[in-house]
Amino acid sequence: MSQYQTAGVNARLKVFALLEAQGVPASEADDLVAALEAGAVAGAQCEVVELGGMAPASRGAVFSDGWDDGVTAVSEALVGIADREWSRRGGRSAGAAELAAHIADVRQRERADLVRLERFVRESVLPGTHPHTTARRRVLEALGEAGGLCTARTRNADGDVVVCTLDAGHYDPDDKPPFKDGKPGGWHKADASIWNDLGAACIPHAAL
Repeated sequence: MSQYQTAGVNARLKVFALLEAQGVPASEADDLVAALEAGAVAGAQCEVVELGGMAPASRGAVFSDGWDDGVTAVSEALVGIADREWSRRGGRSAGAAELAAHIADVRQRERADLVRLERFVRESVLPGTHPHTTARRRVLEALGEAGGLCTARTRNADGDVVVCTLDAGHYDPDDKPPFKDGKPGGWHKADASIWNDLGAACIPHAAL
């Protein structure tokens, strides 16, 4: 039954979130959810009541009496549960308060996770990347610190888009690189790719 309880709690919170997003007041949301929950219990109680008098005849009168007493006890318990759920109506807003507390807890844990992740990236991932490489640019982008890099891009031999990994403002078309040793000079560079702004597949940083 625990899986149904967990699913029920999650569904309840989602219903409150959806109702809140639609501008439904908290008290009205509580009324709606309480009515649904009480109705579900009432439906179960109706099914239990129908079991009265259904004991197997072969088990005898004593078993039959116990069967019917059990049906009555369960039926009365379900009625009590339905009454309790229905009593949640009237603007108590317990459901909305529960939702708010849940959301606050989730957001706090998410912030803590992000802080730990950022620390890990800065201390363990970033130091392992080489300057002026795509790997380092991606790490800086993840940290939100790639604003100082060039934005020119092109396509490599595999057809993948690559973005320059040098600092912004570096480009000088007259400073041509010696292609053999791979030094970019004033042209754009991303790992093994070196290019200028005149290529057909290039997007100059000035156009972005």
